[in-house]
Amino acid sequence: MAETAYDPGNIFAKILRGEIPSHRVYEDDAVVAFMDVMPQGPGHTLVLPKAPSRNLLDADPATLGPLFAIVQKVALAVKKAFDADGVTIIQFNEPASGQTVYHLHVHVIPRFDGIPLKPHTGQMERPEVLVENAGKIRTALSN
Repeated sequence: MAETAYDPGNIFAKILRGEIPSHRVYEDDAVVAFMDVMPQGPGHTLVLPKAPSRNLLDADPATLGPLFAIVQKVALAVKKAFDADGVTIIQFNEPASGQTVYHLHVHVIPRFDGIPLKPHTGQMERPEVLVENAGKIRTALSN
């Protein structure tokens, strides 16, 4: 299968450029984290590099260190913010894996014993819930 070029028109690139709003919980020069608008559980957060990469397979290795340092930081914050029992970290590469947005991103989802993830059905969360959850995570990141 031939490599596909990065598409700067993907939804996450548009979010990074501020063309589409997001509920951001973290941002630095290299990485941004924001709430998933179709969460599989309360506090479902996406962490992505600002550098254009389709996925892990084509990312510049220099992008990965800063990205995963922030994935860890966000994972600790969501666990604390939601008093979760654990955290699921998911990252998809190419269609066969389930990747649907072609900008490298990592899902960080707080988990609770006995409660399964909701399916990724396209059901959007209410904006006020996203605002509240983003606030909890920002507070946990600042403490």
